[in-house]
Amino acid sequence: MSSPQQSPTPLLRLRPAVAALALTLGLAACSGENAAPKGAAPQALPVTVLEMQPQNLPASLELMAQTEGTKETEVRARVGGILMKRLYQEGTLVKAGQPLFQIDRAPYEIALAEAKAKAEQTAREEGRLKGLLARQAVSQKEYDDAASNNAIAQAALRQAQLNLSWTTVTAPVSGTSGRAVKSEGNLINTSDASLLTSVYQANPMWVRFGLSESDTANLPGGQMKAETVGGVELILPNGSVYDKPGKINFLASTIDTTLGTQQLRAEFDNTEGKLLPGQFVRVRLLTGNREGVFLVPQAAVVQTEQARLVMVVDGESKVAPRPVQTAEWRDKDWVITGGLKAGDKVIVDNLMKARPGTPVAPHGPQAAPATAKPAAEDAKTPAQPAAQGKQ
Repeated sequence: MSSPQQSPTPLLRLRPAVAALALTLGLAACSGENAAPKGAAPQALPVTVLEMQPQNLPASLELMAQTEGTKETEVRARVGGILMKRLYQEGTLVKAGQPLFQIDRAPYEIALAEAKAKAEQTAREEGRLKGLLARQAVSQKEYDDAASNNAIAQAALRQAQLNLSWTTVTAPVSGTSGRAVKSEGNLINTSDASLLTSVYQANPMWVRFGLSESDTANLPGGQMKAETVGGVELILPNGSVYDKPGKINFLASTIDTTLGTQQLRAEFDNTEGKLLPGQFVRVRLLTGNREGVFLVPQAAVVQTEQARLVMVVDGESKVAPRPVQTAEWRDKDWVITGGLKAGDKVIVDNLMKARPGTPVAPHGPQAAPATAKPAAEDAKTPAQPAAQGKQ
């Protein structure tokens, strides 16, 4: 009896698995041929660099400051009453003596009439007693009392005239008028000398600022003197430099105990009215010359907890951090006083990728490397037809 025939089912099940394994190994071999070899150098990072060259620049010190008018005069009422009318346009130029406000005149007109009548009466009485004194009809004391009463009445008349004139509040100086603090219908008190508005003289414009001890330490000799400052520049809120130079017109000889600073004031011509009182600006004091310094864009200077750094390209075309000493900003650049030398190549872009030790391909600001055409783009380019021979 012959043995039973074995089922071919297990062998048939193995054939698809073997085929799949062979396909996987074939794909891996193909991909291995195209893969980059292990240990290949990474692609160099393109970066823009500036080659450092030493420069001679004026030494300067920048400080926060605030503008103020040459004269900032407060306009206050000298007499009380109801404010009847504002007589000027707020914010416009006014001249000295120009009416600004009108206070109710009626009570002061009545007081003036009473004072005038009283002064006339006392004047007549003094004149009558003077004639009687000449004839020795009255005593000297009676005449002296009448003369005193007349003098008092005349003074009261003068005061009543002044009070009536003060109901029209005028500008004490010429300048730019401010906002009206009181409006029509308000009661004006003389007890607190109510402020009504202010008048600002803005030409020339004064700029007030202070020097701290650390600022003073950076000056020649470690002390601020009038002859130390060779010039004064004003930097406007938008970062531009005011087109007219200034000069120091006040230098405190003591330290302000409240602020801990030495107070100074500069003066600038403001004929065109570009400067307004109360603006926050920066003052640049020119205090000499700096030789052999470098200018580096602000964005290229990295601030750390320990120091300020710049990234330079070393001799192996790799990124190397370099600690630097900075002075002040000059336009959009840092003034570097130490840490760099002539010929150093400072990286100014791609700083997020330019880690220390990263290989780089440096180029100048105007010599950016050409971008390689992507392989996908080459694949889309149709092949040129081959030249056909003569039939």
